[in-house]
Amino acid sequence: MKNSILIISLVMLFSCNNKTTNKTSSKTANKMEKKEFVWEGANVYFLLTDRFNNGDSSNDFNIKRTNKTGKLRGFEGGDIKGITQKIKEGYFTKLGINAIWMTPIVEQIHGSTDEGTGVSYGYHGYWAKDWTKIDPNYGTKEDLKELVAIAHKNGIRVLLDAVINHTGPVTKEDPVWPSDWVRTSPNCKYSNYENTISCTLVKNLPDIKTESNENVELPPQLVAKWKAEGRYEQEVKELDAFFERTGHPRAPRFYIMKWLTDYITEFGIDGYRADTVKHTEENVWSEFKTECDYAFAQYKKNNPEKVLDNNPFYLVGEVYNYGISGGKYYDFGDKKVNYFDNMFTSQINFEFKWNVKQMPEKDVFTKYDAILQNELKGFSVLNYLTSHDDGQPFDKERKLPYKTATMLLLTSGASQIYYGDESARSLIIEGTVGDATLRSNMNWNDIEAKEETQKILKHWQKLGQFRNNHMAVGSGNHTIISDEKGLVFSRLRNNDKIIAGINLPIGNKEINVSSVFKDGQKINDFYSGQELIVKEGKVVVNSGFDIVLLEGK
Repeated sequence: MKNSILIISLVMLFSCNNKTTNKTSSKTANKMEKKEFVWEGANVYFLLTDRFNNGDSSNDFNIKRTNKTGKLRGFEGGDIKGITQKIKEGYFTKLGINAIWMTPIVEQIHGSTDEGTGVSYGYHGYWAKDWTKIDPNYGTKEDLKELVAIAHKNGIRVLLDAVINHTGPVTKEDPVWPSDWVRTSPNCKYSNYENTISCTLVKNLPDIKTESNENVELPPQLVAKWKAEGRYEQEVKELDAFFERTGHPRAPRFYIMKWLTDYITEFGIDGYRADTVKHTEENVWSEFKTECDYAFAQYKKNNPEKVLDNNPFYLVGEVYNYGISGGKYYDFGDKKVNYFDNMFTSQINFEFKWNVKQMPEKDVFTKYDAILQNELKGFSVLNYLTSHDDGQPFDKERKLPYKTATMLLLTSGASQIYYGDESARSLIIEGTVGDATLRSNMNWNDIEAKEETQKILKHWQKLGQFRNNHMAVGSGNHTIISDEKGLVFSRLRNNDKIIAGINLPIGNKEINVSSVFKDGQKINDFYSGQELIVKEGKVVVNSGFDIVLLEGK
């Protein structure tokens, strides 16, 4: 960033007089440093902490997690330091990423279990044992502090993953929590509201009694653990202060909310992705939002020099099978629930992959603009085409990596790149059972050695950087300009204006830009790197690509 500003300043120095240049250079630098960001147009990179990059091999083996597991069902070595390393290398910046979502990093169960897919450990992070501690396989508090600081320095926000619905499975090393904390039956049937929330997601996954308002004591196993670690008194002191401040009953959900919001006040994270939202009562998420907002305000007050911007704390909900066509509502069959108002900034959009697969590009863009600019105005959806637990991704065989990028990164709403989308990481791993096939180690070797992988990555990088540079792409008003020889459209958000074209002819492409850019104006095609001048309301782009990304200079 500093190098870019220096180059711009030097160019302007030789083209203008000193007095004017100094003022202009200052304005340019400020504009670049204060690049607009809104969550509605975010470009989020979702990764499994254990599978992305191993930055510290000394923490690969901990807590005697030595049982033989099914393929890709144990810890593989990825950690917090590995993510920080890639931030420092500029990997995320080159991809246009402005937020990283990491799977849960809290301490996982110590034992292993078999859910019918092979012996597994909690490598994925969703089997909590102790919400107050970072799992040693992922790293330390110091590692997380460094990650957040380095990410913020690079204009990247950090999202953690919040699990309030359940503890980890019961094993010999991980006894079940007391009955006033959890239920162990019945299993969910998912046919109506009641049998989706007051039940266990699967067998041997104890369900937190989030409906309870009864005061409960700390689980004895947690008390013993904290005492052995020499921090029992401190943890109890903090809990006492939390309950005194909030007036909440000492009910199970509020303990967990306290533990989760500590990551905001201590580390300055920017948001949470909330797991299994529809499996708890909706009031839980209103309460969680209140505590997150309070914690974020406290962090900003106590650390004014570390504040990245004025955006609110981000909450995105995983309401499994929610689709944008439902607007603000998710339909349980016997009841519809609005998880947006006073709960979530955004929701994961499980419908997007089907829209891209079944609808023309023009119709997808038009549909999303219509909903996001009306019923969901002020909110957003998080679109994805690949995920960690969706066994029917858009392109499982990785035959359409270019279309995947184009549609994901040019559709209105926030975008979620799943690690390896940008490098066509294989989603079909021989010998795996179930969702393990979606969770292989990041294919860094392919990026280093394969020319085709490098070409795919370059396409993702160009689109990602363009999206990051222009919040209009994800959150602007969408207008079709032409759909005769390919599809050309504009996105406008305040003074941020772009035109994009896809499926265009290779070679000369005449684009009507009169609705956005003026005659004589110099504009860039960001994709091909060409500088153009508007003549009679048009520009001609001569490139070997079927896509243009036009921006004002």
